[in-house]
Amino acid sequence: MFKKIKKIINPVTLTNVNNTSKAEVSLENVMLQNGKMLSHLLCKKTDINSLEDVEFKVFSQWGDDGIIQYLVNMLNIETKVFIEFGVEDYLESNTRFLLINNNWSGLIMDGNDDHIYKIKNSHYYWKYDLVAKPAFISAENVNDLIELEDIKGEIGLLHIDIDGNDYWVWKSIKVVNPIIVIVEYNSVFGKNRAITVPYNPSFVRTNAHYSGLYAGASLMALCDLAEEKGYAFVGCNSAGNNAYFVKKESLKNINIKALTLDEGFVDSKFRESRNEQGELNYLKGKERIKELQGLPIYNTRLNKIENL
Repeated sequence: MFKKIKKIINPVTLTNVNNTSKAEVSLENVMLQNGKMLSHLLCKKTDINSLEDVEFKVFSQWGDDGIIQYLVNMLNIETKVFIEFGVEDYLESNTRFLLINNNWSGLIMDGNDDHIYKIKNSHYYWKYDLVAKPAFISAENVNDLIELEDIKGEIGLLHIDIDGNDYWVWKSIKVVNPIIVIVEYNSVFGKNRAITVPYNPSFVRTNAHYSGLYAGASLMALCDLAEEKGYAFVGCNSAGNNAYFVKKESLKNINIKALTLDEGFVDSKFRESRNEQGELNYLKGKERIKELQGLPIYNTRLNKIENL
């Protein structure tokens, strides 16, 4: 039954409150109801082989809506607040279903003013406790940006997806103590090196390299950082781009297992690389890392710059 329902949820493109049609809103309501049914089914799951077993999508780009629902249903989370960076216009995002289905409060940020304007003029913005801020996130400003919204201490979930300085931003965050942390990782960097792009506060991946593949951090680097911060690695989504971490003390007495990197690593299959003319060239597998050979990379274990 779970797999059958999973197939009927599809993404929908919505415009702002002034242009959203009744048909689009009705379709979104159907999606939300289907998502709610799947969320209830997840409550009955007591044992899974991997996070892929609980995936479904309503607003997430991949199956992360289901993973998040499973985790928040299993974990004891008192402060139902989330923060998500790099949401673009919030049409495809990992916290929108959490906002609407579970009525969590949230702070979302994106570096594009037009995206934030669209969110604030959406048909859902007034209905929920959501703050949308235009901001280009850096290691230097992230704590201040969060504190300005009077968010501090323990929160439910933090999601970092900024296509670049993800490792450095998570490392710098001190003002909040999330139960769940989701960080985008770059599987192109493989699973055998603890590496990230060198820190540059103005990093933009499309400017850093024409391919768009030179960004973020390896899963090993993020797992090391998670260990430093007191988190356990619990798996990745099946798309191979989001890694999930949970506070170690929150895993006590529940059936969510900490994984080794080898147990949880997922290699991405999507082909988003571009050539020097900006056209998709659909590189896959080892072709992707070859495209980046010779570029500088920061080894987080050795604390030095190396080459890919």
